[in-house]
Amino acid sequence: MSLFPVGLYHFLILAAVLFVLGLFTMLTRKNAIAVLMGIELILNAANINFVAFTRYGGVNLGGQMTAIFVIVMAACEAAVALAIVLNLYRRSQTVSVVDANKLRD
Repeated sequence: MSLFPVGLYHFLILAAVLFVLGLFTMLTRKNAIAVLMGIELILNAANINFVAFTRYGGVNLGGQMTAIFVIVMAACEAAVALAIVLNLYRRSQTVSVVDANKLRD
Protein backbone atom coordinates (compact mmCIF):
# COMPACT_ATOMS: atom_id res chain seq x y z
CA MET A 1 0.00 0.00 0.00
CA SER A 2 1.43 3.36 -0.99
CA LEU A 3 1.78 6.31 1.30
CA PHE A 4 0.28 8.72 -1.21
CA PRO A 5 -2.33 7.15 -3.52
CA VAL A 6 -2.45 8.54 -7.04
CA GLY A 7 -5.93 9.04 -8.40
CA LEU A 8 -7.65 10.37 -11.49
CA TYR A 9 -7.44 13.93 -10.17
CA HIS A 10 -3.63 13.82 -10.18
CA PHE A 11 -3.50 12.67 -13.79
CA LEU A 12 -5.94 15.40 -14.81
CA ILE A 13 -3.83 18.06 -13.10
CA LEU A 14 -0.69 16.76 -14.83
CA ALA A 15 -2.45 16.74 -18.21
CA ALA A 16 -3.76 20.28 -17.65
CA VAL A 17 -0.28 21.54 -16.78
CA LEU A 18 1.19 19.89 -19.89
CA PHE A 19 -1.59 21.32 -22.04
CA VAL A 20 -1.09 24.85 -20.73
CA LEU A 21 2.69 24.63 -21.17
CA GLY A 22 2.24 23.35 -24.72
CA LEU A 23 -0.27 26.07 -25.57
CA PHE A 24 1.98 28.75 -24.08
CA THR A 25 4.96 27.42 -26.05
CA MET A 26 2.97 27.23 -29.26
CA LEU A 27 1.60 30.78 -28.97
CA THR A 28 4.72 32.60 -27.79
CA ARG A 29 7.52 31.14 -29.89
CA LYS A 30 8.52 32.23 -33.38
CA ASN A 31 10.81 29.27 -33.93
CA ALA A 32 9.08 26.48 -35.88
CA ILE A 33 10.83 23.73 -33.89
CA ALA A 34 9.58 25.22 -30.60
CA VAL A 35 6.04 25.43 -31.99
CA LEU A 36 6.22 21.75 -32.92
CA MET A 37 7.42 20.90 -29.41
CA GLY A 38 4.40 22.76 -28.02
CA ILE A 39 2.08 20.73 -30.24
CA GLU A 40 3.72 17.53 -29.02
CA LEU A 41 3.14 18.60 -25.40
CA ILE A 42 -0.54 19.15 -26.16
CA LEU A 43 -0.81 15.71 -27.77
CA ASN A 44 0.89 14.11 -24.75
CA ALA A 45 -1.59 15.82 -22.44
CA ALA A 46 -4.44 14.30 -24.46
CA ASN A 47 -2.78 10.87 -24.25
CA ILE A 48 -2.51 11.12 -20.47
CA ASN A 49 -6.23 11.92 -20.30
CA PHE A 50 -7.15 9.00 -22.56
CA VAL A 51 -5.14 6.48 -20.54
CA ALA A 52 -6.23 7.89 -17.16
CA PHE A 53 -9.91 7.74 -18.05
CA THR A 54 -9.43 4.20 -19.31
CA ARG A 55 -7.72 3.19 -16.06
CA TYR A 56 -10.19 4.84 -13.68
CA GLY A 57 -13.30 4.79 -15.83
CA GLY A 58 -13.80 1.10 -16.41
CA VAL A 59 -12.56 -1.90 -18.29
CA ASN A 60 -12.94 -0.49 -21.81
CA LEU A 61 -9.59 -0.25 -23.60
CA GLY A 62 -10.78 2.43 -26.03
CA GLY A 63 -8.67 5.11 -24.34
CA GLN A 64 -5.46 3.14 -24.70
CA MET A 65 -6.17 2.38 -28.34
CA THR A 66 -6.90 6.06 -28.95
CA ALA A 67 -3.63 6.97 -27.23
CA ILE A 68 -1.71 4.63 -29.53
CA PHE A 69 -3.49 6.18 -32.51
CA VAL A 70 -2.54 9.68 -31.30
CA ILE A 71 1.10 8.61 -30.89
CA VAL A 72 1.16 7.29 -34.46
CA MET A 73 -0.47 10.47 -35.76
CA ALA A 74 2.04 12.59 -33.82
CA ALA A 75 4.91 10.70 -35.44
CA CYS A 76 3.42 11.34 -38.89
CA GLU A 77 2.85 15.00 -38.02
CA ALA A 78 6.45 15.34 -36.87
CA ALA A 79 7.77 13.87 -40.12
CA VAL A 80 5.67 16.18 -42.31
CA ALA A 81 6.43 19.21 -40.14
CA LEU A 82 10.15 18.45 -40.23
CA ALA A 83 10.02 18.37 -44.04
CA ILE A 84 8.27 21.75 -44.04
CA VAL A 85 10.82 23.21 -41.60
CA LEU A 86 13.72 21.92 -43.69
CA ASN A 87 12.18 23.46 -46.81
CA LEU A 88 11.68 26.76 -44.94
CA TYR A 89 15.30 26.73 -43.79
CA ARG A 90 16.59 25.91 -47.26
CA ARG A 91 14.70 28.83 -48.81
CA SER A 92 15.10 31.54 -46.17
CA GLN A 93 18.04 30.39 -43.98
CA THR A 94 15.82 30.70 -40.89
CA VAL A 95 13.19 28.60 -39.10
CA SER A 96 11.07 31.54 -38.01
CA VAL A 97 7.34 31.01 -38.32
CA VAL A 98 6.97 34.63 -39.40
CA ASP A 99 8.92 33.86 -42.58
CA ALA A 100 6.70 30.90 -43.47
CA ASN A 101 4.77 33.03 -45.98
CA LYS A 102 7.82 32.85 -48.25
CA LEU A 103 7.04 29.20 -48.96
CA ARG A 104 3.94 30.27 -50.87
CA ASP A 105 6.01 31.84 -53.67
